[in-house]
Amino acid sequence: MTTEMCGDHVAAVCLRRPPNNFFDTALLNELATAYEDLAAGTWCRAIVLTSEGKNFCAGLDFGANAGQDIAELYGAARRLFEAPLPVVAAVRGSAVGGGCGLALSADFRFATAKSRFSANFSRLGFHHGFALTVTLPAVVGQQRAADLLFTGRRVGGEEALAMGLCDHMATEDELVEQATAFAGSISASGPLAVQAIRATLRRGLVEKVRLAMDHECAEQEKLRVTADFAEGVRASAERREPRFSGA
Repeated sequence: MTTEMCGDHVAAVCLRRPPNNFFDTALLNELATAYEDLAAGTWCRAIVLTSEGKNFCAGLDFGANAGQDIAELYGAARRLFEAPLPVVAAVRGSAVGGGCGLALSADFRFATAKSRFSANFSRLGFHHGFALTVTLPAVVGQQRAADLLFTGRRVGGEEALAMGLCDHMATEDELVEQATAFAGSISASGPLAVQAIRATLRRGLVEKVRLAMDHECAEQEKLRVTADFAEGVRASAERREPRFSGA
């Protein structure tokens, strides 16, 4: 992961685990520390979250991280919601599973026609996580959130814009540039005012996120030992339709 100044009072934080930018606890802690360090300084007023490679973030690689401590992972994820600076995510490619949750932890999302959003947990025989219980209904509404979580279907850029999963569309070549320009428009406002307004709009969010993640983690731990989850992970790795048994 890298952090660099990319405009007046704007910093770009880039995930560098191409092609899919799978995360783990270490990466989320590193990302949260970058947010906190930028907030502790005086020059940064807004952050652009970008990625290197084909996809924005494919969440946790369950095949490679079968023993991942989910509670520890979500402890790191909560730090992202606690950071005080506004974040604009530039979603190139897919934001899948926890990667969708990561995109929704940002204040705004820029996407392209080729972007894909998917809360695909049910397709793995698993419970959703990363506080999507809170963030997904907030941006798309309760019914659409139920649609996306029950089916685990992929949503393209145009549909994502229409339903509120992303806020702005850009071309592939101009995605980061436009996200950075938008972050610049935020940083041109009074920094104390922006942080105060953001804190007001997000009042109670961190506590809601904590409670949601605690519940999500408990449900994930229950389903993690099921045959359906094992089948979902296998099917995903083999790029085939899962054959769930309900056990």
